Amino acid sequence: MTAEGPLAPWDLPAGHPGVAFLTGATPFFALAPDPRFSYCLYVPTDHTPDGPPLPLVVTVHGTRRRAETLRDAFAGFAERLGCVVLSPLFPAGITGPNDVDSYKLLSPAGFRPDEVLLHMVDEVAARWHVRTDRFHLHGFSGGGQFAHRFAYLHPGRLASLSVGAPGRVTLLDPTAHWWRGTADMAEQFGTDADPAVLRGLPVQLVIGEQDTDAGELAPDGDGTAPAGSHRIDRINALRANWREHGIDTRLDIVPGTGHRHVEVLPVVQEFLEAHVSASPRPRAPEVTRP
Repeated sequence: MTAEGPLAPWDLPAGHPGVAFLTGATPFFALAPDPRFSYCLYVPTDHTPDGPPLPLVVTVHGTRRRAETLRDAFAGFAERLGCVVLSPLFPAGITGPNDVDSYKLLSPAGFRPDEVLLHMVDEVAARWHVRTDRFHLHGFSGGGQFAHRFAYLHPGRLASLSVGAPGRVTLLDPTAHWWRGTADMAEQFGTDADPAVLRGLPVQLVIGEQDTDAGELAPDGDGTAPAGSHRIDRINALRANWREHGIDTRLDIVPGTGHRHVEVLPVVQEFLEAHVSASPRPRAPEVTRP
């Protein structure tokens, strides 16, 4: 499968083995502008270029980088609702040999993780029939850190937002510098936080009720814990801060579990299902045989 431009599934003849790599669970694709980063997708197996473009759901991995496992957990969801699922991979070691956190903090230390994701979304739009002007975003743990900070920078690109159990939170606080607050967002990123845009966005905050192990959290660096000592404290601090700015959130505390992504996913998918506006999926026309 080689071509000057990206091939879509319908560019290949029926029965071509390449179709299997472009629908269902895809391989990882290197990002053309920066091959250090890659992404995989789940594309409904009956995807066609006809009808309205399919909704896009972006699922962001945690520190262990299990992007493929996360994508696979959304396979049935994608088939049932008729949406495309994109799972980016932000490898460890990008800004140095011990870097595991740079993608979470969106800190412009040599690369912009938010812009990397938007490049991935553009590439997806070039190959599949999918809506990419606005998309649904979910992340858990490190992915939850990425997700709520991405929302500050690009609120107009989101159709819904699900933030799961972030270990560190960025509050809308004009007195604290990034990543704890938003005082220097314009200097760092060229844009200020705009709570007004976030006010109309469907937002879920989700966490396990036993997610209280402070020993799992990375140190803040200066020894302070302004948003609380564990993840439940911190997600509640984020919710209270957003409420002060008129941003409504739905808080789901999942009983009987701690920091376990797989065990909160049913609640995440229930939230996303309510907001993924999946149009009736076009089917291939039936062939009438004489």
